[in-house]
Amino acid sequence: MMNASKYQRQYYMPPAKCMKWAEKEYVDKAPIWCSVDLRDGNQALVIPMSLEQKIEFFKLLVEIGFKEIEVGFPAASETEYTFLRTLIEQNLIPEDVTIQVLTQAREHIIRKTFEAVKGAPKAIVHVYNSTSVAQREQVFKKSKEEILNIAVEGAALLKKLAAETEGNFQFEYSPESFTGTEPEYALEVCNAVLDVWQPTAENKCIINLPVTVQHSMPHVYASQIEYMCENMKYRENVIVSLHPHNDRGCGVADSEMGLLAGADRIEGTLFGNGERTGNVDIVTLGMNMYSQGVDPKLDFSDMPHICEVYEACTGMKVDERSPYSGALVFAAFSGSHQDAIAKGMHWIEEKDPNHWTVPYLPIDPTDVGRNYDADVIRINSQSGKGGVGYILETKYGLNLPAKMREAMGYTAKAVSDHLHKELLPEEIFGLFKQTFENVVEPYSINEVHFQQKDGIITQVTSTFRGKTITTEARGNGRLNAVSNALKKAYELKYDLVTYQEHALEQSSSSKAIAYVGIRKPDGSLSWGAGVDPDIIRASIDALVTAINNR
Repeated sequence: MMNASKYQRQYYMPPAKCMKWAEKEYVDKAPIWCSVDLRDGNQALVIPMSLEQKIEFFKLLVEIGFKEIEVGFPAASETEYTFLRTLIEQNLIPEDVTIQVLTQAREHIIRKTFEAVKGAPKAIVHVYNSTSVAQREQVFKKSKEEILNIAVEGAALLKKLAAETEGNFQFEYSPESFTGTEPEYALEVCNAVLDVWQPTAENKCIINLPVTVQHSMPHVYASQIEYMCENMKYRENVIVSLHPHNDRGCGVADSEMGLLAGADRIEGTLFGNGERTGNVDIVTLGMNMYSQGVDPKLDFSDMPHICEVYEACTGMKVDERSPYSGALVFAAFSGSHQDAIAKGMHWIEEKDPNHWTVPYLPIDPTDVGRNYDADVIRINSQSGKGGVGYILETKYGLNLPAKMREAMGYTAKAVSDHLHKELLPEEIFGLFKQTFENVVEPYSINEVHFQQKDGIITQVTSTFRGKTITTEARGNGRLNAVSNALKKAYELKYDLVTYQEHALEQSSSSKAIAYVGIRKPDGSLSWGAGVDPDIIRASIDALVTAINNR
């Protein structure tokens, strides 16, 4: 049995009520984004990226539009140091991009970091020390005053070395394990660091408030952020940053609520790669904003390419159900969902509205480089007439009558169920042709002649099980006359109830397709389709197929 009593809350609410964030409806502008894929994300990989992979990934992040990129912990390893120096010495950092480096608040590590970042056109030096109750008591065994002194001394050393080192530097401080720290104490430490740096409007600094470990529901984090924002010194000259991890699966919610609470900046990774359950997924966070009509200032228009580079560089896989980016996130297998999507797509085409409102699709898949045929309507044993009809119409130009779409839907479902597999569009088209188009057994028509006299008179030469006969009959139209001739020849009993036709191509040499539905004595329908440059011949072939499908 699981024993829940061994756990208790490890988070702390602010001393005052902080709920102004709850009055806001949504995040109305993009934050400052900082990718930590090359540091936090990289250190979480089973096999960290090589120098070449890091350079390729860095270029991808620049292509997406990140203006701040944390490139590593240069004092931690030779690979990290070399990567940073390569970026600087080979002029790989665009003018509008600021790199960021991480260092613990320890003197020798800070000094090594400044050696590595020397000459950077623009760099954020990010210093941290842990402040939580658990870390103070169990790891460092230090008092609050001693922990505060570590932060202050680290901040002072950053300021001193920045003045002595070639480059353009901005400072960032994180009270690591912020969510396990008493908010009043976290505020005291951050304010002490700010007193050292004395930020100005021209030289702002960053205070990063990480969800190093998720201990609470997102509204608690939002209240903590609001408390910090409202009580922090030099607030107008401080960029408040969030760095949520995802232990409780709430990284995106923490970030969105934290932005409502007053934060200005987000540190995260593509697809949420990071320690344990990962960092906040910037793809999801940015696309959530996009789906509400807010420009995230990041370009995810070629999501397949982003996924490809990410997987090649990290060895990780983008889950098929990962929001906005997964291979199946726009896929509808359910018949009712497919029907609604197909109708919604037709509505969009007909009405040309200003806003996207298609049922079951929160965004237009083409906005992220997906396409409707391959990514949206997917056919298996759960699918129905709407999806099958949509594929045949959009991919192959077949506009089946409503009841015929239903019959084709059942046919596809039965095959998928029997084979235990999804049917691809070309398989669905092949199944349609095999089942409903120009079926010539057991009945077939060899020759037809028409004469107009008090209506239409026809002579039909047909074959049934090897025997050929010629029959004459009259009708109120050519198809009706041929139908009457076949009924007369073979004593067939049915009513011709549906007839539709349309061109398959818009050209002078285009073929036509005709659809015919007949009602059998038991009330059920049988369907056929015919394709021919001559619409009369196409109609006759459709009728014969419907008869053969009785």
